[in-house]
Amino acid sequence: MEKKRVLIANKFYYPRGGDCIVAMNLERLLKEQGHDVAVYAMQYPENVDSGWNDYYASQVDFAGSMNNKLNAAKRLLGWGDIKASFNKILDDFMPEIVHLHNIHSYLSPVLSQLAKRRGCRVLWTLHDYKLVCPSYACLLDGKPCEKCLSNSKMQVLKNRCMKGSLAASTMAYIESLKWNRKVLEKSTDAFICPSQFMANKMQQDGFDTSKLHVVCNHIDPEKQRLYDSINTEREDYYAYVGRISSEKGVATLLSVASQLPYTLKVAGNGPLRQQLEEQYAGCNNIEFLGYQNAQQVAQLLSKARFSIVPSEWYENNPLSVIESLCAGTPVVGALIGGIPELLNENNGITFTSGNRELLATAITTAFERKWDHNTIKVDSSLQFSPSEHLKHILSIYNA
Repeated sequence: MEKKRVLIANKFYYPRGGDCIVAMNLERLLKEQGHDVAVYAMQYPENVDSGWNDYYASQVDFAGSMNNKLNAAKRLLGWGDIKASFNKILDDFMPEIVHLHNIHSYLSPVLSQLAKRRGCRVLWTLHDYKLVCPSYACLLDGKPCEKCLSNSKMQVLKNRCMKGSLAASTMAYIESLKWNRKVLEKSTDAFICPSQFMANKMQQDGFDTSKLHVVCNHIDPEKQRLYDSINTEREDYYAYVGRISSEKGVATLLSVASQLPYTLKVAGNGPLRQQLEEQYAGCNNIEFLGYQNAQQVAQLLSKARFSIVPSEWYENNPLSVIESLCAGTPVVGALIGGIPELLNENNGITFTSGNRELLATAITTAFERKWDHNTIKVDSSLQFSPSEHLKHILSIYNA
């Protein structure tokens, strides 16, 4: 196998969210296969040491003083010191492959241009909808929105989609003009979409289908080892693990769960947590667990009859579904975004997103059904294995 020199870029380098976890796991997988790997990120106090920290872009902050905001605005457009720092690591590491992950705002798409000018093969794994939606999430007033797809990105400005702020929405609009589809396609060899749903949205917005590759996320090996180490009987509850916010459908879930005779355990934090805890304080079959670490989540999922992902926005390729299945725990998932691509008649049940009646039916059906937890775990551990993921990534590197 030919060894590659790969530079991975992501705006943070610590397990902050799914994008960081995927990027850090890829680095480890490549190194385990003998490839040379370097890392580029933004300087940040919580970053772990990669050995390449001295090359990182300076920290920018969109809050605080006017000078902070000005420097952050420059970064959006690829101005300031980012070119010098990225060119430095390109000079010293001399990568063949530059693999971008979540680089908007705190880094910049200018990285793709700089790498392409050096003759690097440039790949970009997409963790959100930023390339088709200037506000990232394809949401308007809490509902899925496609007004910017195959259309002017002016809608982000008209609807103040970025935090309800005219200033932030103006910057997002300017950014979308600067880094438009034609510019990004010219400097990127392959866009890696974790779900077919995302690839479809990219195609809908006019992106060249020959540059779109669907590669599903994989299970974190450390988490798989946790699931494999737990040998316990299933208990009579189902679980929600994730952010407690409106787009995740948690409010809808709780309104349904409170009317059913089954116990729901809710793990996670978010803007709606306090409100929902107070609202359902007297509901004996809903238990709020708050933040849970990896070990606690592994225990929670491994004992649950099933987990539930009731999202009301375009989930891309949610790790919450993948992790649940790799624990042998079936999923009741909303028919939205990339969720249904991960489920079949043997490992889950789907329902129309936001429909309370169908959600109640799905939960009841899931409790009544006898699931083959071991088969779900074995099949999913193979389907979402790191080796399977890396095989697809390397094929794109070598294309």
